[in-house]
Amino acid sequence: MSNFQLRTYAFVDRMQPQAAAHVAATCQGDVPVAGMSELYIEVAPGNEIFRCADIALKAADVRPALQVVEREYGLLEIHSRTQAEVIAAGQAVLEYLGLKVSDRIKPKVASSAFVTNINPYQAQLINKWRKGNLLIPGKSLYVLEVSPAAYITLAANEAEKAADISIIEVRALGRFGRLFISGTESDVQAAAAAATSVLDELEGT
Repeated sequence: MSNFQLRTYAFVDRMQPQAAAHVAATCQGDVPVAGMSELYIEVAPGNEIFRCADIALKAADVRPALQVVEREYGLLEIHSRTQAEVIAAGQAVLEYLGLKVSDRIKPKVASSAFVTNINPYQAQLINKWRKGNLLIPGKSLYVLEVSPAAYITLAANEAEKAADISIIEVRALGRFGRLFISGTESDVQAAAAAATSVLDELEGT
């Protein structure tokens, strides 16, 4: 039995423009661009992420945007223009850990909130700390909270695929991941449905 816990294993097949731009604006390392594939791996113990990164980078032609140890968990993001390279890097990490994709923790929606006709003052408060698009007064706002946190990146990408929405903020670190999106009421509803659906479909423990 493996001594490691695979908290997150989230593969993004094709990064959407806003999702890629948000990662690029907030990451420490190599910036991804739209159209690339990416993989988020979160493990425990946290320090193992350094070894995981070493294995992934040596196994395939991928680059890291993020390598973080936060308390007891370690998180790695890798990306490439070629899906096969990202998949190969991920498989090398799984072999090292002695785990399968199905051993990952299945994401769980902790909460969600839908607000229509956002008030100008509330929009201004959110705009103070957002790193994505500006939240425009009068638009609808949807906030999704997920555990483990890194799965929120997959939800954000699927939301952007599904509808004409704006990504306001994506927070993939900590106990919970949070996604803030806005747009018309119908577009936000469609994007929210896509975001939660992709999480529901993931296999895991």
